[in-house]
This record gives sequence, C-alpha cells and structure tokens, in this order.
Amino acid sequence: MRVLFTGGSGKAGRHAIEHLLAQGHRVLNVDKVPLDLPGVENRIVDITDAGQVHDTMTSLAGFDELDAPRPPSFDAVVHFAAIPRILMTSDNECFRVNTLGTYNIIDAAVRLGIRKIVFASSETTYGICFAQGERKPDYIPVDEDHPTVPEDSYAMSKVVNEATARSFQARSGVDIYGLRINNVIEPHEYARDFPAFVKDPALRRRNIFAYIDARDLGHMVDCCLKTDGLGYEVFNVANDDSSVGMPSAEVAARFYDGVPVTREMGEYESFYSNAKARRLVGFAPKHGWRDQIDG
Repeated sequence: MRVLFTGGSGKAGRHAIEHLLAQGHRVLNVDKVPLDLPGVENRIVDITDAGQVHDTMTSLAGFDELDAPRPPSFDAVVHFAAIPRILMTSDNECFRVNTLGTYNIIDAAVRLGIRKIVFASSETTYGICFAQGERKPDYIPVDEDHPTVPEDSYAMSKVVNEATARSFQARSGVDIYGLRINNVIEPHEYARDFPAFVKDPALRRRNIFAYIDARDLGHMVDCCLKTDGLGYEVFNVANDDSSVGMPSAEVAARFYDGVPVTREMGEYESFYSNAKARRLVGFAPKHGWRDQIDG
C-alpha cells in the first residue's frame, strides 16, 4: 500500500514505519522533523494548516513518481502526529494542535476518497493516566466500553478526536480505526526501566499496569491496514502481559480493592484488555519484557 504516515519521527511512529516498510508498504512520513530511516520519504508539514495537509496528501511521495502521468493516490492514512502528552506545551495549545490537526488530516483524506484511516488515540481517554490525584477504573480489565471522561487537555483532545473520526466515518462510510495505545516501550527501555517496575509495581498504576512494545504497535497498524469493512472502531493496544512481576490477582487486591472484576483473568494478564483487537483485526503481540530481563 501507498501510506501517508503523520508523526512518524516520534517514539511510536518510527518503529511503526519500520514495520510497515518490512511488510512492503511505501511510506511517506509527514512530520515537523524528518525520519532518518532507509526506504522512507519525508515531508515537513504543519498539520494544523489545512492547506499544507491537502497539498501533501495530493502530491508525490518521491522523485521516482515524476515518471507517472499524475501523482498516485494514497491507499491509507495513518495519523500519529500530536503533542504527545501534557506538560510539554500550554494545555490549550496541546488541545488545539491535537484536535485541529486530526480534523485536517481526516477531512483531507475523506475528501480525497482515501478509504482507510488509522489514527492514534490513547489509554489516557479512560481518565486515569493524567488524573489529578488517584483515579481507579470503573471495572477491570479495562475494555473499549469503559467510560472515557478525562480531565486533562491531552486526553480531552483524544476523546474529541474519536468523536471527530466517528462523525467523518458516518458521513463517508470509509474505514476509520482508532488505536487507544498504552504506554509505548522501545526495546532499549526494557533493561533501563522494567527492573524498577518489578521492584515497585506502584510505578505502573497510572498506566493500568500495562504497556505495548513499539514493534508490536507497528504490527497493530499493519493489521488495521489489512482489515477492511469494520467502519468506525476503537481498539485498546497493549501487550497480553502486565508490566509488573506481581500476579494480577495480587495487583488487583493491592491497587484495585473494591473495583469490580468482570471476568476471570490469567495469572499475569494485562488489566488493559486487547481482546477486541485480537478478535477483529488479528492482533497478536510478540515482544514482551520477560524475554528481555534476566531473572
């Protein structure tokens, strides 16, 4: 597929693009800084500028396409570009960039007849990660039916983006899939961070004791590109395993006392359920922290 990927220079995006290239897709990375990765083309774009977005989505991916009678159409758009968390810009700027950028990307894609759009939502939509004080889930494991009522600007922007995507899908009938991505872990971060998580599970409370390997996130994007006809859907994206060494029953007793448990869980099962992604698009994460940490 010919894929326009926004935000591919970021932590999550660069690993996703590497996976997509390995699957044979052609990728144009749209970002404010280029990605230095063999096989990927780059375009510097401000996604809050609708004109820049539309121009890029109708242009060449590389010099080789000059030999075509006209620029080919993109088969899919993957939208990851965003202010990636709170406390990087002002709250209102975070909200503005994330919501306006997402509107511009989906609007241009729909107007141009692109039939597949995948966008990055977030675990933060459930209101736990960036809450002031402690918030517990309404129930565990957390699935896509859990309420999304956050209080911070970043998570608010992601909830708005989901509503934007749902509305565009209803109007156009294209496939638009949102990924509620859990805490993204790069391969080098296992040895650096996970021994501390094993020693002190409380460090993972705000991430619902879950994570996703950046390479498996690329696999999830590819699964979405290959799955047609679902309309509008959102998916939790997380590893099968939790991010701490403590059995899930002990984690629940210590941190989620009184929180309803909706079903029996595996011994170390993540509290951030990926069952829907497994069922509908064939998601099957392969990379985990237990394979990376001695002992």
